[in-house]
Amino acid sequence: MSDAFRTTVLRVTTGSHETVTDLTRDCASFLTEAAGGGDGLFNVFVPHATAGVAILETGAGSDDDLLAILRDLLPADDRWRHRHGSPGHGRDHVLPAIVPPHATVPVIGGRLQLGTWQSICLIDTNGDNTERQVRLSFLG
Repeated sequence: MSDAFRTTVLRVTTGSHETVTDLTRDCASFLTEAAGGGDGLFNVFVPHATAGVAILETGAGSDDDLLAILRDLLPADDRWRHRHGSPGHGRDHVLPAIVPPHATVPVIGGRLQLGTWQSICLIDTNGDNTERQVRLSFLG
């Protein structure tokens, strides 16, 4: 492995509702240039206190299931001590403890080594912040 490090920032509009945004194509596109066909590690990081990164299947209901379980685990009500923003916003600040703000994936031959049904997704339950930054990094 060489000592090549490349990084960029994606700007993602998530809107005013909780969402799962598939970033896999953006990640693969970044690696086309950054990895140059080589091997290494890819990292995705969300520098926000109210968003996370998950690797999961999308399009078959798992993304909706994840949002549903997060609503069950972290209801948007007045139980939270962190109270600024919209009602229940405190739950958004607990999200990164459950859905971490980062993920690392091996890269072999310039390609993400994801399983057949795995996608890299931005998880955002915070409708108060409609724009997100996502840092993509490759070390190879």
